[in-house]
Amino acid sequence: MPKDGSITRNKIMDVAQQMVLNVGLAGTSVEKVIEQADVTKGTFFYHFKTKHDLAAAMIERYAENDRHHFADSMQKAEQLARDPLQQLLIFLGLFIEMTDRMEEPFPGCLYASYCYQSGAISADIMETVEHMTRYWRQRLGDKVKQVMQLYPARIPVEKNQVADHVLTTFEGAFILAKIMNEPKLASEQLIQCRNYLELLFSPT
Repeated sequence: MPKDGSITRNKIMDVAQQMVLNVGLAGTSVEKVIEQADVTKGTFFYHFKTKHDLAAAMIERYAENDRHHFADSMQKAEQLARDPLQQLLIFLGLFIEMTDRMEEPFPGCLYASYCYQSGAISADIMETVEHMTRYWRQRLGDKVKQVMQLYPARIPVEKNQVADHVLTTFEGAFILAKIMNEPKLASEQLIQCRNYLELLFSPT
């Protein structure tokens, strides 16, 4: 039976992703990835022709996992509650539970790592990051629209503004937790975001 090359491919990406999260894409060299992944140069270049190909494969995998995680969490929230506001709060609660279990070293966010060095990254790779950001905005915005139909916001606000606030909190919480080296900070900020949504849409 032939060996499954996906195992080695994923191992290389795992090592490279952690390296990018720690030192950035510019500080991640093919040589260092080869050394830490404990593979030969031939093996590396069999799977990835260039560092650019590796960067593209990593963000595509990250985005695909992110899309599935979002969809699975929203589906679970919708199964646990009929009310759209409760669904949104449960959705956030699932991510709060996930981030609360994270310990040092805090993983960080690959989207943010790429954005920091967007000038050195091709447009097609950054397009993947933008696509996933807009995916979050659309899906969250659709849910917020359902909420607003039943619970008018207590202050003037648009659905995409609320969706962007949630997304900003997610990204900002990951970045701040990484900078401050305080893993619990991420879940604490998501709790504050959930509190905001409860206050925003609570009946007067």
